[in-house]
Amino acid sequence: MHLPIEGHMTPQDINANYIADLYGETYLAEDNPAPRKRLMIGALFPGLAVVGIASVAATWFSEHYAMPVILAGLLLGLALNFISAEQKVHPGLDFCGTSCLRWGIVLLGTQVTAMQIGGLGALAFLGLVCIMALVMGAGLFGARMAGQSNYAGWLAGGATAICGASAALAIYAVIGRERLNQNQFTLTLVGVSLASAIAMSFYPLIAAQLAFTDRQAGFLMGAAIHDVAQSLGGGYSFSQSAGETATIVKLSRVALLAPAVALIGLAIGSGNGQSKSLAAKLKLPWFIIAFFAVVAVNSLVDAPKWVAEYGLLASKAMLLFAVTATAMRSRLDLLLGQGWKAMLPVMLATLTAFIAAATFAWGFL
Repeated sequence: MHLPIEGHMTPQDINANYIADLYGETYLAEDNPAPRKRLMIGALFPGLAVVGIASVAATWFSEHYAMPVILAGLLLGLALNFISAEQKVHPGLDFCGTSCLRWGIVLLGTQVTAMQIGGLGALAFLGLVCIMALVMGAGLFGARMAGQSNYAGWLAGGATAICGASAALAIYAVIGRERLNQNQFTLTLVGVSLASAIAMSFYPLIAAQLAFTDRQAGFLMGAAIHDVAQSLGGGYSFSQSAGETATIVKLSRVALLAPAVALIGLAIGSGNGQSKSLAAKLKLPWFIIAFFAVVAVNSLVDAPKWVAEYGLLASKAMLLFAVTATAMRSRLDLLLGQGWKAMLPVMLATLTAFIAAATFAWGFL
């Protein structure tokens, strides 16, 4: 059968196409985009429903067993990874792992202002930057000791140095799945979340044994604990004043997410063997730029208090969705087969963060 070439169709050919369209799908698709939108929503719904139920369960575990919600989401996602064998959940899982991740990071900017960073002081801010650099270096060194790629080291060091799981998600978006497999990424998320939970429990006790002042203890919690919630929790468990200091220090680390991701992108290059200009290497993903823009607006505009409150709630929910979906797409057999050495970059970066932050707090604050 001879088919007319597109662009050279006569009115008779067009009418013939619509006559052959017995059920009217062609006409409806061109005349009314609503069916296509419904099809998209229908394709996303199974995966979104599964991730939503698991995230609600993770929140319940977090509230009733004092468990970090990100860690709960990771563990539940890994326990439910058999669900990813169903092809119909893949669109929803991919949506949670990409769109929810990106918007969760953007909304994290509602928590930071330039005034908060300025309140840290020049000496403490400089010390914080040096500590973050040391932690990233420790992650790279740990990856080399474990026989892993530098990408695994950047991921572990950056997540530990900046803000835990949210930073890991942002850095992995720059590295890409083609350069670092998702199982290593999931294992890094598990390690960072576990280390953060352990640090929240023990760092206040260690600070008390070291006879740290409230300012010193607050700096330690803010500079050495990965996740935002655990960092603040550790600070306030020491004292009210320590908690306030930990908040300023930790939010300063969060504010450094954009420049840190830019530098990591510059360091790792394009990964395709082609030379790129400096401007191309420094090009950031749109959601990192949007995060920085939200921080700038939040610094210039005196927003109502509910903006920060609901912004934090929405950010945590979206990042929880992203982490849970990522865990569901990971294979437990491959995770377990990597052995303890796969956790070495996170372990070394965590130890470096504690020693460096404690030393700076003891010597300069």
